[in-house]
Amino acid sequence: MKIQPQDKSTQNEVHITHIFDADRKLVFDAWTDPKQLEKWYAPDGCTIRFSAIDVQEDGQFHSCIYNPEHGNCWCKGTYLEITTPEKIVFTMQVTNENGNDVNPIDMGMDADWPAITQVTLLFEDLNGKTRLTLHQTVSESLAKTTGAHPSWIQMFNRLNEML
Repeated sequence: MKIQPQDKSTQNEVHITHIFDADRKLVFDAWTDPKQLEKWYAPDGCTIRFSAIDVQEDGQFHSCIYNPEHGNCWCKGTYLEITTPEKIVFTMQVTNENGNDVNPIDMGMDADWPAITQVTLLFEDLNGKTRLTLHQTVSESLAKTTGAHPSWIQMFNRLNEML
């Protein structure tokens, strides 16, 4: 699988590449198995719980990341594309505990944070290791300022340790 060159219109968006010391199928499965997601899909010091999750194309999720400093962060999303074991595309949208859409500002988030972002994950086989490339449709500088960017890296490190 070839990773496509970065489109100029997305150059200010989040792009993270991480090498996992695990086979591509294991890494892919960790993104699609709800029991595995609950073990690693939250930044350091935080936990996640899914009130709903249906990992298939057009399937949806509703989750809460609990942060001891900042409280609950609810979001929902839809899986737009799943190509095993190569690609996952999903949306992330800020919600309340009932799954109702909310303005990110009302949840204490930065005024520039978009209500909906799209995340694309590409999984590339590297002879027993896996290169994961993440793209999220939010300004990289904003993601770094708000902690979203380092949170992805923390989650990747947790997943790598788990695998």
